[in-house]
Amino acid sequence: MSKRRVEISTAGIRTAHNIESLRLARGVSQRQLAALVAKLGRPLSQSAFSRIERIRRRCDVDDLATIAAAFGISPMPLLLPSGTAQKTGHRG
Repeated sequence: MSKRRVEISTAGIRTAHNIESLRLARGVSQRQLAALVAKLGRPLSQSAFSRIERIRRRCDVDDLATIAAAFGISPMPLLLPSGTAQKTGHRG
């Protein structure tokens, strides 16, 4: 049985890139981020983060909110054009 390709919007692609950029800028591994979001009650595996960042898995609203909380930011910078997530220093 072949796997169905997931359709991901431009906003979803931008969000995936922003998650990866922010994660790397903060020196956090995918495994560490997975542990942080699990502590917040949203278990996502390291492979889930890999698939999100490679545009193979969608990041739903619950995922997005928890990832932002793990980084201590509002979800909004993860949705905006590249670079915004790293520049924001405020908590949301």
